[in-house]
Amino acid sequence: MNDTLSLSAAGLAFIAAWEDFRASVYRDAAGIPTIGYGHRLAMDEPDPGAMTRDAALSLLKQDVATAEAAVRRTIAAALTQAEFDALVSLAFNIGGGAFGGSTLAARLNAGDFLGAAREFLAWDKIRVAGALTVSPGLSRRRAAERDLFLHADYAGARSLSA
Repeated sequence: MNDTLSLSAAGLAFIAAWEDFRASVYRDAAGIPTIGYGHRLAMDEPDPGAMTRDAALSLLKQDVATAEAAVRRTIAAALTQAEFDALVSLAFNIGGGAFGGSTLAARLNAGDFLGAAREFLAWDKIRVAGALTVSPGLSRRRAAERDLFLHADYAGARSLSA
């Protein structure tokens, strides 16, 4: 059903709005060399030097392919483009495995779209000093993803990421 869907240009821009752009390599919170919109450099991947936003968007599109595949593999329910884009954003951020085993995916596959939409908000925590803590940034991102899922509101990333 969702085999023909892929992340739209608006969906890619939505995800990019939530990821910090960095033109040069930096170490992320896990200490991994990263560039662009959160692209983690592989062990054998050279430092590309200064990166343009266009080049970073190309890398992001490649990186997001695993999240697209996770959504296609997991969700049997027919989706609109905006629903697919919202789910890809979530899967990209939390990981395909977590997405595949989520209550959100189970509710969606059971046909409970509103219940699935509520589940976006459950993914707003980070681990700080061993304890799960609500992240205001993730809370805003999850609310924007939910609004994209429910209302095809792609502008939510720009208005809520601040």
